Amino acid sequence: MLFTSDHASVVSMNLFVALLCACIVIGHLLEENRWMNESITALVIGVCTGVVILLTSGGKSSHIFVFSEDLFFIYLLPPIIFNAGFQVKKKQFFRNFVTIVLFGAVGTLISCGIISLGVIQFFKKLDIGSLDIGDYLAIGAIFAATDSVCTLQVLNQDETPLLYSLVFGEGVVNDATSVVLFNAIQSFDLTHIDPRIALHFIGNFLYLFLTSTMLGVMTGLLSAYIIKKLYFGRHSTDREVALMMLMAYLSYMMAELFYLSGILTVFFCGIVMSHYTWHNVTESSRVTTKHAFATFSFVAEIFIFLYVGMDALDIEKWRFVSDSPGTSVAVSSILMALIMAGRAAFIFPLSLLINLAKKSPNEKISYRQQVVVWWAGLMRGAVSIALAYNQFTRSGHTQLRPNAIMITSTITVVLFSTVVFGLLTKPLIRFLLPQPKNTTSMLLSSDPSTPKSITVPLLGEGQDSEFDLPEVVRPSSIRALLSTPTHTVHRYWRKFDDAFMRPVFGGRGFVPFVPGSPTERSFQQQEQ
Repeated sequence: MLFTSDHASVVSMNLFVALLCACIVIGHLLEENRWMNESITALVIGVCTGVVILLTSGGKSSHIFVFSEDLFFIYLLPPIIFNAGFQVKKKQFFRNFVTIVLFGAVGTLISCGIISLGVIQFFKKLDIGSLDIGDYLAIGAIFAATDSVCTLQVLNQDETPLLYSLVFGEGVVNDATSVVLFNAIQSFDLTHIDPRIALHFIGNFLYLFLTSTMLGVMTGLLSAYIIKKLYFGRHSTDREVALMMLMAYLSYMMAELFYLSGILTVFFCGIVMSHYTWHNVTESSRVTTKHAFATFSFVAEIFIFLYVGMDALDIEKWRFVSDSPGTSVAVSSILMALIMAGRAAFIFPLSLLINLAKKSPNEKISYRQQVVVWWAGLMRGAVSIALAYNQFTRSGHTQLRPNAIMITSTITVVLFSTVVFGLLTKPLIRFLLPQPKNTTSMLLSSDPSTPKSITVPLLGEGQDSEFDLPEVVRPSSIRALLSTPTHTVHRYWRKFDDAFMRPVFGGRGFVPFVPGSPTERSFQQQEQ
């Protein structure tokens, strides 16, 4: 017999799994809809379920789970970010790496500064309560965090590779920067602000960025070396798949263990694994891992939005703001306006600087593309909610009115931005950047180093094969190297990769010989 608490947990899990199934089915039925996507569908279903639970419980509770930062950061976020790195178009990502880092790191600092200054100016005029300078700076970090998960839902990597690369790549760096910034604000003594704090933060961020990236790269290379040397597929493809999954998760947990950015670590681990490890496993393992990682990521995304939707109607927090709904609306409106202003303050100026540095018109970011990048990054999601809960609650509960106002305002901003901006992103892209009808010819080139697809080009209009690249002259100086096209750098990397990296770590072109496999049968046929 189950105890009462155990039985309640079983009932909750049954209900939640049933809702996940409903989200998948309804999301599939609405797949061709130009407005809806699965994240918005899950959010709406979560809110509707919360209303039903609220009515059936007599207004006592609206959720079956309390939002947990540990559940989000330790279990749900890693598979999403890893799969994004595993499936990302690598050349498109690294071709725009400088732009991505500028948007994700510098842009986040600019956005955080504008939001914090705006909050200090406007919130003091409202009857919110006592918030100190640390709270105001934390609010800037919370709302500077974009929602890279929702970006995956509203942007298509195949239709708009440049925009996807910019917005999603910026989102990953942005999330890492926001978390680092948030933790720095909590750890620094903000009563005595001086220039040394700013320098200390910049140094701390560079250290975290580089060490987190290197940890992800080293873990990915280690997994490639182990699988290449030991031939796990000789006995069981299950071992190969399990080792890839566990090594990917280990990279994230090691980053958290050493107080690094797990988001950056697992993202770059995914990139390295897709370039080396994925090509070292048997064909059956390649198919299995590609779909397994995508499935885990997909379920985690739906879980997060359903979770947030149900928790949005938590009656305990809304009770504190029920006596002054106008204040809550004003706070949410101010935050939304500051988010839009803060994002515009770095997207357009930084895009102008980037365009000035690029000579080729095809590599410049057009004004219409800038508008889409600005718009697509306005959505706020579970990272903002998790940071807000960390700052303004204790174990998911709060008894202070200003803290409750900030939590409810964060939930309001997340719901509004996800639903409204998410609904309008696809139509906006179709309006500003109409796709040519004869796009089938673009699907002829392939990138065998990326497990996303066999028929999708890695670079939007450019070719992916190194044989399609024109012969280049060796640069005579650093200045000449910086002024050469990006595919020149790619050519040097390809030569280094072929000469040193692939002989050690495997990768594209390495075919593991497994007795009884299709590889062995093809060899036997060739010998005959």
